[in-house]
Amino acid sequence: MTPKQRAEKSAAVMWAKDNASKWAGMAITHVDEGTATLELTVEAHHCNGHAMCHGGVIFMLADSAFASACNSRNQSTVAQHNLINYLAPGKQGDRLTATAREVNLTGRNGIYDVTVTNQDGQRIAEFRGMSRAIKGHLFDE
Repeated sequence: MTPKQRAEKSAAVMWAKDNASKWAGMAITHVDEGTATLELTVEAHHCNGHAMCHGGVIFMLADSAFASACNSRNQSTVAQHNLINYLAPGKQGDRLTATAREVNLTGRNGIYDVTVTNQDGQRIAEFRGMSRAIKGHLFDE
């Protein structure tokens, strides 16, 4: 199995059980070893009282991309710590893209950066996730 095939199978196994991301309207558009891209169209129910995409929705999109990237090696991995910086508002109708990439992986600890952009390439948020590998695998190899 190639690293890309492993990453795709890992994402498929996780996605099958990820009711929250599907409920929010997210879609996985790319996955490979240490990287993942998820997208979401901002609907009215994603918006807050300022008519902007709720920060929790943006965080959730970034976190889901982070999860796909850090689980791409078929090693069960969870978030240890996350940080997000909001740079611009998302608006209803925007197509948000969260692109996660592995910055470092040492032993059981990983660092991942996720950039969230809109359809015009404008940066909406920057997210950094720290991961921790735990016991188990997503599927048998």
